[in-house]
Amino acid sequence: MQSYTIGQAARLLGVSPDTARRWADAGRVATHRDENGRRLIDGRDLAAFSVEVGQGAVGDEEEPYTSARNAFPGIVTAVKLGDVAAQVEIQAGPHRIVSLLTREAVEELGLEVGVRATARVKSTSVHIDRS
Repeated sequence: MQSYTIGQAARLLGVSPDTARRWADAGRVATHRDENGRRLIDGRDLAAFSVEVGQGAVGDEEEPYTSARNAFPGIVTAVKLGDVAAQVEIQAGPHRIVSLLTREAVEELGLEVGVRATARVKSTSVHIDRS
C-alpha cells in the first residue's frame, strides 16, 4: 500500500502542510514513521480522512480548494468494478469526483483505494490520470 508524507497529503487534501501536520498531531489522521523518521500516512487512511475533509467534518480553517486547468489532483476513495464498466471516486480537497470508465482502464491504471490520481474535466467528460 502506498504511503504519503505530510506534504503530499496536504497537497491532496488542498490544505497547507501546517494544517495537515496539526491534524496529524491532534490524532485526526493516523501516521507512522519510516526508516528515516519521516511521518507517513497510509493511503487507505488518507482516503478515508479525505472524505471527511470533503464533507466538512474536519473543520473550517482551510481555504477553499481550487484547480488550475481543470485538473483535480486527489486520492481514490472508492472503486466499483463491473464486468465491463467501473466507477471511480476521487476526493480532491473538498471536491468529490465520480467517473465512469472501463474496467480495463481501471486495471491498466492500477486504480485502487488510497492511490493518488488526477481527474481532468473537459466539458461533460471526466478523465483520470494516475499521478
